[in-house]
Amino acid sequence: MNKIAEAGLIAKAFHKNADQYDRHALVQKRVVTQLAGSVALHLDRAPKHILDVGTGTGALLELLHDRYPTARLTGVDIAHNMCLKSRQKMGASCQIVNGNAEALPFKTGVFDLVVSASVLQWVSDLPAAIGEMCRVVAPGGSINAAFFCHGTLDELQHCLHDVTVRGSSIMSRLHGFWTVDGVTAIINSMEFARAVISVETEVDWYDDLHSLLRAIKNIGAGAVSGGSVRGLGWRGLLQEASLRYQKLYGVNGRIPATYKVLYLTASGITIRSTKG
Repeated sequence: MNKIAEAGLIAKAFHKNADQYDRHALVQKRVVTQLAGSVALHLDRAPKHILDVGTGTGALLELLHDRYPTARLTGVDIAHNMCLKSRQKMGASCQIVNGNAEALPFKTGVFDLVVSASVLQWVSDLPAAIGEMCRVVAPGGSINAAFFCHGTLDELQHCLHDVTVRGSSIMSRLHGFWTVDGVTAIINSMEFARAVISVETEVDWYDDLHSLLRAIKNIGAGAVSGGSVRGLGWRGLLQEASLRYQKLYGVNGRIPATYKVLYLTASGITIRSTKG
């Protein structure tokens, strides 16, 4: 799939599910809270102009507005309905722009803080997206991001792998998450004066596999994580995977869904763009 088509698929999925996103984005809400706290720990002065990349319904901007009430706030999101939700939540306190993280519609060096929560795992070109965040940061500014990395939904991946035939197209369509080593290599290539990467584990619990897949679909991630796969035998495959999930990971009749969250704090950017 080409980048334009993939970006369009992501935009359509999250656009469609914007109204119910906040009701189902449980782990994402915890990530937003954690990231907002991390920003406060790493900044030596209050930011004057903040950009939130993949702002969604504006949850992170809302927390940052409470913490830095005099800062100018800007959010960008690829999904139009997500932009509308952010505008409704933030009102006149924030500028919301419909745009792509891999080609940010902003001038170079205009923000002194760029943040992003639970978004970068969906971009088709992670170096380009991080490079764009670097480009729009002003000298002395910093980047704070959190996104899901390798190990996320491992239980689901393993159970589907166990019940599918080798070479099945189902496994090839499941979303692949970046490894910590892969992200570290990207960050090292960008020559930050200071960069800190850490990984934390979040776990949500569900009644069964169908409840988990429904939750993934309800935030808009189903279409880009493999949850929309259909075909002959899919229902039976899911039933077999559900039984295996419960057998291997179930506790008191419920199943866990593990998320590995990579937190990145970087400052002292010396490369302004990854574009040739």
